[in-house]
Amino acid sequence: MGVLALAGRAAAEPPPRREFLTGGDISMLARIEKLGGVFRQDGKTGDALKILADHGCNCFRLRLFVKPSGKNAVINDLPYTLALAKRIRQARATLLLNFHYSDTWADPGHQTKPADWADLPFDALEKRVETYTASVIAQFAKHRALPDIVQIGNEITPGMLWPDGKLSGTAAQWDRFARLLKAGIRGARKPPAGREVPRIMIHIHCGGSARKTRWFFDNLKQRNVPFDVIGLSYYPWWHGPLDRLKENLAETAKTYRKDIIVVETAYPYRDEKRMKARPNMAWPISPAGQQAFLADVVTAVRQAPGGRGRGVLWWYPESIPVKSLRVWNRSATALFDLTGSALPAMRAFGPPRNPPTPRGADPGGT
Repeated sequence: MGVLALAGRAAAEPPPRREFLTGGDISMLARIEKLGGVFRQDGKTGDALKILADHGCNCFRLRLFVKPSGKNAVINDLPYTLALAKRIRQARATLLLNFHYSDTWADPGHQTKPADWADLPFDALEKRVETYTASVIAQFAKHRALPDIVQIGNEITPGMLWPDGKLSGTAAQWDRFARLLKAGIRGARKPPAGREVPRIMIHIHCGGSARKTRWFFDNLKQRNVPFDVIGLSYYPWWHGPLDRLKENLAETAKTYRKDIIVVETAYPYRDEKRMKARPNMAWPISPAGQQAFLADVVTAVRQAPGGRGRGVLWWYPESIPVKSLRVWNRSATALFDLTGSALPAMRAFGPPRNPPTPRGADPGGT
């Protein structure tokens, strides 16, 4: 087995990996490049993925929609995602695949079933989640791009695949939600013979709330949902000051003894007037302030008890402005400036790494 942190493993083995994961969700990279986006380091044009890797990034996340519309940023279908996954493998980085189980964005306010699944009875929906997940994993294995980590749903604190898996507080709804989660996990753990089993991540949005995190994972524990990694989102303007993240990391690490990744975070480097109006903006809104924020989050995660803090991933680092694309936060939270040049915040990820080829990689191409 490779030594990359959080690489795939058989379900019964203890977690042997110790490398700290840094990087980001780069799901829009290929579309931004196609629309003319150019990335630079020290004035020289380059591949954004390589620029990030040269700053120490060793893990990249990709989202997957079932049948996206293709409009604006809703473009992450299987062929598009596979092509980016191959690039991540060729960069010798850890790959995290994020199943949204929707045709569009799934988040705390939206968990819409794919249109083709909308009328399925619950038992058939449960089966579809399993078979769909397994078929996707099989395609990634076929293309030598099997993910190291598989995320079952995106920010699923309120459930998934609404209304069937929506959490309303009743035990019956929790039971149904747990069945859907387990179906996705079974599918993710069905790689072809001879392939290692990806680690399973469960991702919720409330990185600044130990209470909500415990409520959620206590319910999963009661229903014997098997998983390996806890994923948290942490945006200070939504989730509170850094001390609340630290409190959650400490309590969650001690309670569940699972590895924890802050799998989404971001902070602006510009747009002072607009972004400063948000709460908990304790760092300067400047390139130096963005760097300080990321350094503080990385330190907080590294200091989680028992070494359970295992990584920090930036949300949408490649979000530079390009024609015909609406970009989140008007590019203010990217890790590249308006000209596509790397920002100093990347230095907070740590020294450059040259990780060994992870399981399933194909550095020579496919």
